[in-house]
Amino acid sequence: PIQQELIEQVIEKAGSNQSCQPRWICLRDQALLTLLYGAGLRISEALELNAGVFDHEPTTLIIRGKGGRQRMVPILQVVGERVGEYRQYCPYKMAPEDALFVGARGMRLNAGIAQKLVRELRKQLQLADSLTPHALRHSFATHLLSNGGALRVIQELLGHSSLSTTQQYTGVADTELQTVFQRS
Repeated sequence: PIQQELIEQVIEKAGSNQSCQPRWICLRDQALLTLLYGAGLRISEALELNAGVFDHEPTTLIIRGKGGRQRMVPILQVVGERVGEYRQYCPYKMAPEDALFVGARGMRLNAGIAQKLVRELRKQLQLADSLTPHALRHSFATHLLSNGGALRVIQELLGHSSLSTTQQYTGVADTELQTVFQRS
């Protein structure tokens, strides 16, 4: 997993990136990365969202994941605030059925743009190649587990059909815990 402090740096950098013009695109990038990490979404799940899901400051979202399975995920206040700020400055009309995240021409953002963004941020901050949009999802799960989150709850939040898929995070969390213990 990526340390929480590094994820925060990446998200902040996305919102203040000098190579990011116009300003609303920086805000979009920051909102997208905040959503990926803050809700543990896959990039495809975030990019499939329509604007209407954020019309009334939701506290939860219904996400359609792999295999058409639906799950409910809580939305942190910071996620709602960042999405709201992006929507305020986005020059394109956002009817409820329109894409939430759009590219420079107003069309639904594709995953390649988000992946390129993370590559550029990784390079600017001189971070390891392991930082990807999907790594934000893995870090979300590992950080929850490391802070006492129940494995079954994390399974539901991630939309895993099998607990064994979610259990991969226990080894990562244990290794991280051992490192902290040894440093102490």
